[in-house]
Amino acid sequence: MNIQTIAFDADDTLWHNEGLFREAETEFCRLLEDYMPQHSSVKELYRIELLNMTRYGYGIKAFMLSMIESAIEISGRTINVTDIEQILRIGKELLEKPVILLDDVEHVLSSLSEKYRLILATKGDLLDQRRKLQKSGLEKYFHHIEIMSEKKENDYQRVIQHLDINPAEFAMIGNSLKSDILPVLNLGGHAFHIPYHITWEHEKVDRKIEHKQLIQLTDIRQILQHL
Repeated sequence: MNIQTIAFDADDTLWHNEGLFREAETEFCRLLEDYMPQHSSVKELYRIELLNMTRYGYGIKAFMLSMIESAIEISGRTINVTDIEQILRIGKELLEKPVILLDDVEHVLSSLSEKYRLILATKGDLLDQRRKLQKSGLEKYFHHIEIMSEKKENDYQRVIQHLDINPAEFAMIGNSLKSDILPVLNLGGHAFHIPYHITWEHEKVDRKIEHKQLIQLTDIRQILQHL
C-alpha cells in the first residue's frame, strides 16, 4: 500500500457519539408517552429526521429541530410550551456533553502522525464538530480538518484533489460502511472499517462488503499492525 494520507472519521471512530443520541432519543420518547408508545415515537422521529436531512443536514441542532417537529406531529399539535422547553433542554444538554475518546485513540494518532499526513474527515454541524474536536485534545495530530455536509464520492473527491494526491495514496478509517468506507473504495482509495457497537439506522448497510482494498478491524489499535 502506497498510502501517504490517512483520514479519520470523528464520531464513533475517535470518540463516543451515537450512544449519547440514543439516550437523548429515549428521554424524548418518554416525554411523549402520553401521546404515543415509545417504540412508535422512535419511528416517527426517524421519519422526520430523514425528511429534514436535506434541509438541516446532520448534527445536534438538526436533531433538536426534528424532535420539536416530531413532538408537534405526535401530539396532534397539542404539545405545550413546557414540553417544548424540555425538548430544547435535551438538545442543549447533548451539546454540552463531555467528549470521551475511544480506547487507545491518542496513542494510534500519535504513532501514525510520525509517518503519515493525518486529516480529520467528518460530517455534521460545523460549530458542533469544531467544539468536539477542541474538547478532544486531538486537533494537534491533524494536518487538515474537513467537516462535510455529506460524505459521498464527490465530497471525498474534492478532499483528495485539495490534498493533491492520487486516490490510491489515500486511506479512510471509520465506523460507517455507508459514509466512511464505500465512497472511498469506489474512488480507488483504501479503507479500514472499525464497527462501533451502535449504528444509526441511516448508516446501516444491508450487505456484506468485500474488497481487496478494505481491511476489517475490531478496534483502532489494530491499525498499527497494517500501517
